[in-house]
Amino acid sequence: MSTEPVELVLRNALLVATMDDERRELPGGWVAIDGGLIHSLGRHGEPAPPAQHTVDCSESLVTPGLINTHHHIYQNLTRAYPPMTAKPLFGWLQTLYPLWRAITAEAVYTSTYVGLAELALSGCTTSTDHLYLHPRGAGDLLGAEIDAARHLGLRFHPTRGSMSLGERDGGLPPDDVVQDDDEILAESERAVRRWHDPSHGAMTRIALAPCSPFSVTEDLMVRSAELAERLDVRLHTHFAENAEDDAFSLARFGCRPTEYLERTGWCTDRTWVAHCVMPDDGEVARLGAAGVGVAHCPSSNLILSSGISPVAALRAAGCPVGLGVDGSSSADAASLWLEARQAMLVAKLRDGPPAGSGRTSLEMATRGGAACLGRLGELGVLAPGAVADVAVWRLTGPVFAGAVADPIEAWVRCGPASAWHTIVGGRFLVADGCPLATDLDEHLVLHAVNAARLQQLIR
Repeated sequence: MSTEPVELVLRNALLVATMDDERRELPGGWVAIDGGLIHSLGRHGEPAPPAQHTVDCSESLVTPGLINTHHHIYQNLTRAYPPMTAKPLFGWLQTLYPLWRAITAEAVYTSTYVGLAELALSGCTTSTDHLYLHPRGAGDLLGAEIDAARHLGLRFHPTRGSMSLGERDGGLPPDDVVQDDDEILAESERAVRRWHDPSHGAMTRIALAPCSPFSVTEDLMVRSAELAERLDVRLHTHFAENAEDDAFSLARFGCRPTEYLERTGWCTDRTWVAHCVMPDDGEVARLGAAGVGVAHCPSSNLILSSGISPVAALRAAGCPVGLGVDGSSSADAASLWLEARQAMLVAKLRDGPPAGSGRTSLEMATRGGAACLGRLGELGVLAPGAVADVAVWRLTGPVFAGAVADPIEAWVRCGPASAWHTIVGGRFLVADGCPLATDLDEHLVLHAVNAARLQQLIR
């Protein structure tokens, strides 16, 4: 056995919530990290290995890093945009499409950098992004956000999103932001071959993500599923988001959204969908049997009055369920902690008090998100060989006063909470509650300029 010290030990935690297959919880625990992976773990009284560096986690809950399964990061350039605050989904989109068509590679880079830094402050270590808008002449938007994620150091699962059904064809988006099916598929394959890393511990993976039934053709859905199978990558789309979405599917395709998924080859465990608010009981069973994952976005669903997803039923049926912050203007606070708390509250409201708990929310934010991305066991858990993505939550101060019985329930019920430390692959992105990105202030200035330009406050 090697006597070389490991790189880092997090020690003296109030509790280590491993979220491993046995859901072990280690009072007084420690986590050893080496080579970007979890080396070993233990509870109080079990000796930790010697380490080059140690961090005292007294009075803190230690969890796997949280995983964001649905976002549109560029939309933070139109955060809390007033003209759309009273509109449901379709009207909200039609108000914002004319602004978003002005995005550029610079705007996407800086919005991604700022957006991922914001997520890191909420204990997020892995984020996906659904970038479906590619205006002509805007530049390499997908490449821009991947560069920003690499610069910051967050683990990133961007999707090559797309829209092919413009207004002239009966869709919602303006015609100048859609592409034809062949172009989309060619660009999708190029993106996978250029950036997708299938290896253990990969920092970047690509998925294919036609935007939604009301913005792409049925042929694109079918061919995207076939391409994803051939390239062995995952599939993502919006699904059954609200009553308008259901009505559009019935009118356009002659079926409800679940049948549309089935007939286009998307009802598979390669797929995770965003929102999934409106499935009926039979559809829940079919989605669960197929292993379709769900990105639950409770704040967005509430802000747009879309409804409350039947998360308890979906999980019971066999669907992996993760959490998503969604894009700004529909969910303006990009905090995974906030979504975990919101998920607990809406579950209780929909299905009764036992349906929502701190442990259920933590499981969705970690294991559930990893399963949606096809990486459960590698991400979403603290276990030997898993990636060293860790969040440390300090449970001190007035907001946690009196919460001494259960650190996990305290974490989700009290607050607001931000991560004390956020660690990705053994590297600190947030330390002592502060982001370590040295150029964040510079990007915030650039972000403000781009936001004002998109919102037509400056020309």
